[in-house]
Amino acid sequence: MNARTRPSRTTAAAVAAVAAVAGLVAASLPAAAASSAAPRFLPPKKLPPHPTSAWYAGPVTAGQPDPLPMCVGPALPSISRHRQYWTEFDTNALQVTVVERSATRAKQLATLWQKNLTDCAAELMEQDPDVTATARNYGRLDVEDGAHVLGIHTRHTWGASDISLFSVGRDDRTVTLVRWAQMGTFEHAQVADFKKTTVTAVNKLH
Repeated sequence: MNARTRPSRTTAAAVAAVAAVAGLVAASLPAAAASSAAPRFLPPKKLPPHPTSAWYAGPVTAGQPDPLPMCVGPALPSISRHRQYWTEFDTNALQVTVVERSATRAKQLATLWQKNLTDCAAELMEQDPDVTATARNYGRLDVEDGAHVLGIHTRHTWGASDISLFSVGRDDRTVTLVRWAQMGTFEHAQVADFKKTTVTAVNKLH
């Protein structure tokens, strides 16, 4: 036999009191805190235009992307959120965003990502003697707390040639990394379009 228990009047009153207090606390929260949301990610149409294909995007996903992006992969914390993008051809993109506990920690993370990207070409060649890698620094963008754009070209002895553009941007305690990649060389890098993409990405962090 199953016994059903009925809460006493005292218990019911206590539950009601707790609920009332919770409602008052929620009502007293600042509007900014109540409406705070995770940083927005790039819509596909804001990526550098592809001449023969639309861009597509997966969902915003918690955690590190798989596979990890070259150069900065080991420095992506577990609290990362990411979104993958692709075209019908061999062009793809990635955005990773991290909300740190403070602006100081966010600045440190952005500096670490930038250093990893700056050192990337040399590290790639050290890790794989079949790879020749070259990096270019495309400078700083004046958006929110700043963003930097870099390019990395890799060529393998068996013939593959790939160009990637990276940007690291920050707004207060939020940092974002954007990567665009396709087959080709620096001549095929859509730097001007990618800078526009980066500005949009950083502006969406707040």
